[in-house]
Amino acid sequence: MTGAGMTGYETGGALRRTLRARDGLMLGALDWPGDPARRPLLCLPGISRTALDYVAVAGRQRGARRVVALDHAGHGLSARPEEVARYGVGAAITDVLDAMAALHLHRVVLLGTSFGGILGMAIGVLRPACLAAVVLNDIGPRMEPGGLELVHDFIGRDPALATEEDAVAFVQARMPPMALDAEGWRRMARRTYAPGPDGRLHPRWDPRIVQRFGGEAGTVADLWPAFNALAHLPLLLVHGALSALLSDVTVAAMRRARRDMMVATVPGVGHAPTLEEPAAVAGLERFLARIG
Repeated sequence: MTGAGMTGYETGGALRRTLRARDGLMLGALDWPGDPARRPLLCLPGISRTALDYVAVAGRQRGARRVVALDHAGHGLSARPEEVARYGVGAAITDVLDAMAALHLHRVVLLGTSFGGILGMAIGVLRPACLAAVVLNDIGPRMEPGGLELVHDFIGRDPALATEEDAVAFVQARMPPMALDAEGWRRMARRTYAPGPDGRLHPRWDPRIVQRFGGEAGTVADLWPAFNALAHLPLLLVHGALSALLSDVTVAAMRRARRDMMVATVPGVGHAPTLEEPAAVAGLERFLARIG
């Protein structure tokens, strides 16, 4: 498939939702209907990812519960603001809360990958009643500086690739270890890059985001207070065994702090698991089965 064929990426029957943030910026989401009697699953992607990452998660639910995946500002279906200052954790938290109100998402199971998990922990502090349970995908109360540098290097690059084959080679060379076969790498490339007006493949996010976060590459935020705010909620941690962002030491400390926390360790995988690996699937399905 060439780049031009990647615009209509399969969304697994999702409804495409649009809404306005309180400052007027258009936000997009994918919405898979499900049983309204069960807690909805709200999925928040990583800083260089989009709602497309959750197509398989939604497919496994098969209508059992509603699944909504939000695109952060400057990502996927959401608009790119004129000012780089619009990007940031505070604005992203506000966007999530606005989206929850607009899409009638109350008492959600929040599944956050990396940056999305940071937002989930922050919401646990600011609006704890919004949450029924939390899944943290390869993120915790401490991030390793080396892992942050790798993330920032990736999000700031626009390689302007010519073909899907180029995109596959690019992600294989620059992404952490992933348990993907040839088709899996093609899916990853399609979910990462989309054709622009010039016919070349560009990131599905605004690379200017690195201007907002890049200066923080050497900064390790203390998120322990936010993590501890989840103490009253069922909690699952999905951990890439080879993650450069979430260390084994931090995972052990999280286990000590939350003896009841479920942990799904994904062997042979770095930051962050796709949630399509057998260990991640089994852990997530077992966890969700406990939630009404």
